[in-house]
Amino acid sequence: MFAKILIANRGEIACRIIRTARRMGIATVAVYSDADADALHVEMADEAVAIGPAPAAASYLNIDRIVEACRGTGAEAVHPGYGFLAEQPAFAEALAAAGVAFIGPHAGAIAAMGDKIESKKLAADTGVPTIPGYIGMVDNAAEAVAAAEEIGLPVMIKASAGGGGRGMRIAFTEAEVGEGFRAARAEARTAFGDGRVYVERAVENPRHIEIQVLGDKHGNVIHLGERECSIQRRHQKIVEEAPSPAIDEALRRDMGAEAVALARAVGYDSAGTVEFVMDAGRHFFFLEMNARLQVEHPVTEMVTGIDLVEQMIRVAAGEPIGFGQDDVRFDGWAIEARVYAEDPSRDFLPSSGRLDAYRPPREGPYGQATVRVDSGVAEGSEVSAHYDPLIAKVIAHGPDRATASDALAAALDDFVIGGVTDNRGFLSTLIATPQWRAGRLSTGFIDAAFPGGFAAARPGHETLRQLAAVALAIEITTHARLDRLPGRLNDEVDAWRHWVVAIDEERFELAAERRADGGLAVKPPRGKRGLVASDWRPGEPIWTGEVSGETLIVQVQRADDGLRLSCRGFAVTARVMAPHVAALAARAPSRQNADADRYVRCPIPGTVVAITVAAGHKVRAGQPLAIVEAMKMENVLRAEREATVARVVAEPGDSLAVDDVIIEFE
Repeated sequence: MFAKILIANRGEIACRIIRTARRMGIATVAVYSDADADALHVEMADEAVAIGPAPAAASYLNIDRIVEACRGTGAEAVHPGYGFLAEQPAFAEALAAAGVAFIGPHAGAIAAMGDKIESKKLAADTGVPTIPGYIGMVDNAAEAVAAAEEIGLPVMIKASAGGGGRGMRIAFTEAEVGEGFRAARAEARTAFGDGRVYVERAVENPRHIEIQVLGDKHGNVIHLGERECSIQRRHQKIVEEAPSPAIDEALRRDMGAEAVALARAVGYDSAGTVEFVMDAGRHFFFLEMNARLQVEHPVTEMVTGIDLVEQMIRVAAGEPIGFGQDDVRFDGWAIEARVYAEDPSRDFLPSSGRLDAYRPPREGPYGQATVRVDSGVAEGSEVSAHYDPLIAKVIAHGPDRATASDALAAALDDFVIGGVTDNRGFLSTLIATPQWRAGRLSTGFIDAAFPGGFAAARPGHETLRQLAAVALAIEITTHARLDRLPGRLNDEVDAWRHWVVAIDEERFELAAERRADGGLAVKPPRGKRGLVASDWRPGEPIWTGEVSGETLIVQVQRADDGLRLSCRGFAVTARVMAPHVAALAARAPSRQNADADRYVRCPIPGTVVAITVAAGHKVRAGQPLAIVEAMKMENVLRAEREATVARVVAEPGDSLAVDDVIIEFE
């Protein structure tokens, strides 16, 4: 077994690999760019080596620097994690030349399966069902259009290298094919250093099912069941689960056999994933093979009890897999939610900045379920515009899908993040939808569930009443503490006292009385009393307690206009007032920004790639106006209404901050 390994990655996956290596008694070496000098994975590792500037091409994609770090530290092996160099045959070959083991498949398997064009050819030759398409590289937009005409619209335009949803575009018209080709190639070059793309028919509203395979250097290959990865935005997964609600034992056996056959065809000798799309008739087609560890591997680990990182390390050290196909057991249900720094209400545009607050949910039991958190940041960490905006993964494992979903929802409510915009509210809303609860999934799930784009749902009246009671309890608890300070007048709520709680446009008249046991009795003027009980203390960001016997986990932020309360994907502002104050507040006029729609502002810190309009141009709703690159993704900014361009403020190449003006309308 290795005494020391180097992790050629960053963020949560580097931290996750370090945890397993530490448990195995293996020393670890972290590498880091200038932007990651204070990162958590650097702090966790036994040693750390600087490898270059912030841009990935000059650091995490720099093979020579990483090989040099191995020589300098005596690392015997390298785990690449996912992304960056994980699927680069040249990296595995360079390590082999330096006498360093690669914790992943051999270079030949990476070349055959990590390249999507070559893997499609091999799958077809092996007899695995494949999606109809143009099996080969397209060199320009004209070739892409010709291929689309031959295949039939709609089509997917995909990068041959890499993954993670980058370098992928769907096109429903010939015009979109040309635009999609340019965007996919540009993103692929930026993210992977490889601009090759290909075209295949788009299977509309399919399920995305993948099979986890594991091989060793002794010819053994098995599978560890499927994962459902249909919940995607921008062709990138955000919620995954194992098993799939659409797969039975017979179909699992068939898909597993195809995946194992494909892995055997290349002598696959590590953990890898064979991805399929499945139509409504449960016909499945090979999509691609990821010759690496997947972001979503924890759900497989939770249902099988098998540590995939440990298995990869053991296989790389020459050990055979210590169990067979018949030994693999599937226990319960696991669901993973990826928590990103992004704004779901603005088409999931990434966010960056410093985490001025960060408290992940507690790990361990949540009722009958268990929660695990894979994170790569801490309070004070920087979410850099140079890298993927993944903050953490929250994984819930329970005896069934409903229990796991409930535990995941509770854990998301228990997750505190400040300083960047994030997607926790969206995730909570998603797993509460009837479609999710019924397991009616497809890669078009988000568009179908949120047809006008995501906007936080309005809580029902009863939920608002519960939150009003929570707000009242928070304010009374806060003032009770202040009342105990020297020099304060006592204003104990020992007898019934009336309050008005305004939540957005609704108002709740409540009366409250403190009980001897520390709880708070709350009731409407002519209603039945209920008990609010919590051990919350002023200043804590999470209020956990019971409202009339129902457990709630509510995030609490104090704002100028009251309390900001977040729960179950909802976010409301509550203001607790005495009745006479509420009467005056009801007469106060509201203010609006009349000029808000005159400008196109930069939604994220990034670089302007292109401006597609000029002063005097009349634009229509949905028309592309500008392209801003951030976090290795190209983001197209489109007009929200018909308008005439008054002036273009920014130019290609400009580096912009959030809300910098790009275009002004008349």
